Amino acid sequence: MSLGDEISLNGKIPDEPLQFIRRCVIHKKVFWTYHVNMRLKGRFISRDAILNSHDSYEIIGEYPKDKYCPSYLIRSEYFDDIFHILFALDVSADNIRVVTAYRPTLGQWEEGFRIRR
Repeated sequence: MSLGDEISLNGKIPDEPLQFIRRCVIHKKVFWTYHVNMRLKGRFISRDAILNSHDSYEIIGEYPKDKYCPSYLIRSEYFDDIFHILFALDVSADNIRVVTAYRPTLGQWEEGFRIRR
């Protein structure tokens, strides 16, 4: 799926955001923003890696008042690859948006890539 140009404003926060994110991934209720589509190729992170690593998701950042929807920074592992994913949660529409994904570096993150320096 791709995200259209319109983004609805939505400030609802699910009771269990990690479970909401996993459920949306498993049931393919995922939209990919223009930004992430542009970035993934250059960062060599596949959609499959993002979608198939949902068992390893950990919330490492919460942004409940993000511009359009509450968002969560997730640490994920796919085989030996560690990366971060920013998901925006649209509870009313029962879906998530992949805003961006990147590989963290030790220059900006502590060992294990869970805590920002």
